[in-house]
Amino acid sequence: MSDAAQPTAAEVRAAAEAVKAALDRHLAAVERRTGDDDTAVYEAFNALAAAAEEYDELLYDRYDEVTPFEIPGADGALPPYAGPDEPHALSLLIRRDYAVVEPQRLFAQARRVAELDGEEDTKGAAAKADVSPLAALGVLFGEYEPDEIASRHKEFGLEEGDSTLWVTAAEELPEPGEWLNAPFEHADPERIICRFDVSSVFDENEDEDEDEDDEDEGGAGVGAAGDKPVTVGDGS
Repeated sequence: MSDAAQPTAAEVRAAAEAVKAALDRHLAAVERRTGDDDTAVYEAFNALAAAAEEYDELLYDRYDEVTPFEIPGADGALPPYAGPDEPHALSLLIRRDYAVVEPQRLFAQARRVAELDGEEDTKGAAAKADVSPLAALGVLFGEYEPDEIASRHKEFGLEEGDSTLWVTAAEELPEPGEWLNAPFEHADPERIICRFDVSSVFDENEDEDEDEDDEDEGGAGVGAAGDKPVTVGDGS
């Protein structure tokens, strides 16, 4: 960066003062918190993150120095909550990914379910499962609740991938059958009360952080959004 484009010392000092003010606002919002979904805390968290990022950039541009703060990236942050303050209904949006890693185990479990059930049409589906993973999966997911499959996935020859759960607010329950044709079409991130993500990428990031800490023990982080639980209200 050229000298002409560098920020002035006064601009860096002003950015530092903005961080101090944002810290005070965040603490005050936390002290006045009215619940886990308090939007004032969430907004103060975002303002603090923005102020810290601005200061970090100006400090580096002017003095070639960095801060010990870990600034949350926008990709991991939730948008400001725009749903009702007192929701009268909730929607749970769940996605779980699996890889079929042991087809023979999958087929065997489908046959076992059909034999225990004893119904002719299910037996036929299980027989087809000997050559069709689609039929085997249909039998298993028709027999077990998704939560049970999640807890026993290895028994069924499956391997877990990423998963996420969104808890979203609604004014009232929709009419029966209203959204069944397109259940995820109207998912609105601005109505998320809280969300919980599970991914091996978090473990990889933790391993990388541990490696960095071994090399340099001087940096302590200010909490980053985008970890496994992401909750509106505290930004963590």
